[in-house]
Amino acid sequence: VLLVESGGGLVRAGDSLRLSCLASETASLDLMAWYRQAPGKQRELVASITSGDGRTTYVDSVKGRFTISRDNAKNTMYLQMNSLKPEDKAVYYCNAEDEKRWVEYWGQGTQVTVSS
Repeated sequence: VLLVESGGGLVRAGDSLRLSCLASETASLDLMAWYRQAPGKQRELVASITSGDGRTTYVDSVKGRFTISRDNAKNTMYLQMNSLKPEDKAVYYCNAEDEKRWVEYWGQGTQVTVSS
């Protein structure tokens, strides 16, 4: 499965961005998620969404500001990011898991920069 992110960019604090992750297919994917990695920090899970019932999880720092969603018909997952803060600056990665085959996939990442 190939994952391609898009939608990153340079914005000001308080602005919004929507990231997209286009998958070559989603039928085998049980869980999709967004991770981010800021300079000098470990990669962290930002949000996840299950394929079946669409249950979502968020890291505390983005709750109420970010929304994860997926459109299986378009093989695409989204991350709507509102009220962006300078600390949201990072490379954002799309992640997907095929739990039946114990396989994990990663995109190449998209840069999000938030100026104060």
